[in-house]
Amino acid sequence: MLIFFVLAILFLLPLVIAAQETKPKVALVLSGGGAKGIAHIPLLQTLDSLNIVPDLIIGTSMGSIVGGLYAMGYSGDSIASLSKTLRWEKLIGGKLSLNNVSVEEKSENEKYLLGFDLVKRKLSTTSYLYSDQYLRVLLARLTFPVHTITDFDKLSIPFRAVTTDIVNSKQQVIGTGSLSLAMRASMSIPGAFEPTKFRNTLLVDGGVLNNFPTDVAKSMGTDIIIGSDVSGFGKPIEELDNLSNIVFQTTMMVNYGIYPENRKLATILVDHVPNLTYSTSDFDRSNQIYEEGKLAVLKNVVQLSRLSETLQPFEQRSRFLPFLEDKIVFDSIAFKGISAANLALVKERANIEPNKVYTKNDMAEVVKSLNGTNIFRKINFEEIYVDEKKVLLFTGFEKSAHRFGTSLHYDSYREVGVVANYTGRNVLGSASRLLFTIDIAEQPKILLQYQKNFGERRQWWWNTEAKGLRLKQKLFIDGMLAENLNADSYGITGRINKNINALNSYIGIGINYGKTQIEPSISPDINENALALINYTSNSSTLDARYVYNTMNEVFYATEGSALTTVLTQSIKQDVNAVFTDEGVSGRTNGFTKLQIGYEKRVPFTSTITGILDAAAGVTLDDKLQGDEISFFEYGYPDLFFLGGNLPIQTAGTFAFQGLNEDELAVSQFLMLNLAVQVNTMGNFYITPELNIASVGFDDVEEYLNNIHDPKGSWQFGDETSLLMSAGVTLSYKSILGPIEFNTSWINDSNIVRFFLSVGIPFNR
Repeated sequence: MLIFFVLAILFLLPLVIAAQETKPKVALVLSGGGAKGIAHIPLLQTLDSLNIVPDLIIGTSMGSIVGGLYAMGYSGDSIASLSKTLRWEKLIGGKLSLNNVSVEEKSENEKYLLGFDLVKRKLSTTSYLYSDQYLRVLLARLTFPVHTITDFDKLSIPFRAVTTDIVNSKQQVIGTGSLSLAMRASMSIPGAFEPTKFRNTLLVDGGVLNNFPTDVAKSMGTDIIIGSDVSGFGKPIEELDNLSNIVFQTTMMVNYGIYPENRKLATILVDHVPNLTYSTSDFDRSNQIYEEGKLAVLKNVVQLSRLSETLQPFEQRSRFLPFLEDKIVFDSIAFKGISAANLALVKERANIEPNKVYTKNDMAEVVKSLNGTNIFRKINFEEIYVDEKKVLLFTGFEKSAHRFGTSLHYDSYREVGVVANYTGRNVLGSASRLLFTIDIAEQPKILLQYQKNFGERRQWWWNTEAKGLRLKQKLFIDGMLAENLNADSYGITGRINKNINALNSYIGIGINYGKTQIEPSISPDINENALALINYTSNSSTLDARYVYNTMNEVFYATEGSALTTVLTQSIKQDVNAVFTDEGVSGRTNGFTKLQIGYEKRVPFTSTITGILDAAAGVTLDDKLQGDEISFFEYGYPDLFFLGGNLPIQTAGTFAFQGLNEDELAVSQFLMLNLAVQVNTMGNFYITPELNIASVGFDDVEEYLNNIHDPKGSWQFGDETSLLMSAGVTLSYKSILGPIEFNTSWINDSNIVRFFLSVGIPFNR
């Protein structure tokens, strides 16, 4: 018997030793959870400190972003540092920066609240709640060191991204292809982000079916699962009281069915759910979420330390971020999904050639430039091999050729309006844009515009437009409303422009015709008006030359950049007919030359405080009166400079000045300076105190310069060189409707505090 026992020991001993020498397979599973996924990062740092290197990482949604970076070799500390420096509000849902939009497209950028595509005679919405522009560019840059790896098992740690295939209604676990594409696809939240095209299907957020995929790890033969969960159970009935929560819970119903069992599969469950006080969308609280993520890790540090001790006898996986020289060279360039009408423009704006060396930053700038054409919903690039040659392939997803946009606006001066727009691409020739926009309001506006790029490099563009306005102009005397005037204006402009830089500057020359008719809202026969005016009509033709430079990073509430506009205007002819109750004036005015310069500079003092310098000047030189000509300064009203208003977008020829109403002050000469500080108090709330000073003249430049240092007049009476000074503060909220602003300001001479409210995006040109 003893002999059999000894023989059994000898037989089993090698098996026991072998079992002890086999390293258990460890998987790290990171759940989805939007902004709450930042709480995963302290766990990664702890794993690094304990020398625990997983054999497999599986992530869903935000967990795939964090997990993918960790799998390719980034350390927990480097991911933490990256998280703290990123501007999450831009990364998740940020629109294309204005400084990346082509100069010929800037005027239409962020103009409409809702958009619709016309496809096969059916209307569909043109956009999702958030844009992934910045996210895709960032992921491409971060994953550059492994962009040649298409098998995720060959990463520093094998990785899987869990997604949902909405075409075939099944879970899709991605382990091959582009890492950045897999990470991006895993967090395509339905309705918020556009689905990601993958092979022959469409992928959305993996959390729809499986937000905590420990079962995927188990199916891949793992022995130990470290599960980091930030997702949580469904909301109770008392919290399902709003559309957002109901839609989210409905989307996640299938996931909630398997979620409890998946939590049980975790050998070590790092449960962040009880500690997290922020929501999936609170990316502006990333630092606080990171700190909250430390709490669950501390509760599990003993278990993690024991695991570290268990793994000590075994050789750990070598983990590092591969070094890849920042050098990209291609044998040829190819384009896919781009129409023939747009191809020439796209090639020129890409400005990239084969057999030249580029960096990952260069490639990011190319994508931004192509997005700036406003042709694409998105555009991707990848390297492929054709006949053993490396090809850079750009794949474009063009916007519809026929698009409709609409928005609402209100302000306490012009009141409410609804803007409707049609934009047609390549309807009248290749590389062209046709616009028709109408402001349906008590004071309506209408615009018809045609624009076309041409030339060998598509750097020239022709722009012609016709517009009409029917406005009510208010006349103030001593700060009080004295009269309401009806003003009808019509204009036609033709301009040829040449880009100096396709993204920030151009020069142009144009010819303009305008007709303006003004009359009191109440007939002088019934009520004598302050101007004794019966009717005023002007027909004016001018030539102009301009230089425009714009590097602002946003349309509204920019935090950095500069803008410079210089316009030189020469009159061709201006005929005026003015009829008053006691006299009439009719004839041609003397000729004039105008020069106007507007400059704005925004400097970020801190991440939340921006300094604003706004300066402008306008000078008018008039020809000597000859024969029966009438004075331009007295009767050439439509071609003067206009000061006033607080709207976020100004009409051409109008210069914002707090304390004045829109177009309130018409002058022949002016020099002004505005100083302001824009403070982003929290989220999308801003407060902007501002000081303004200006010297204005109403006669020729000689009289103005003689009195500019000692202005004695009152700007309200418009006859002598005058000084304007105002101070005010604007409270703002960047809403889904556009800017919501409330301004209170004071201006000298009238000594009246004025209040102004505006909501939405005004239709101004």
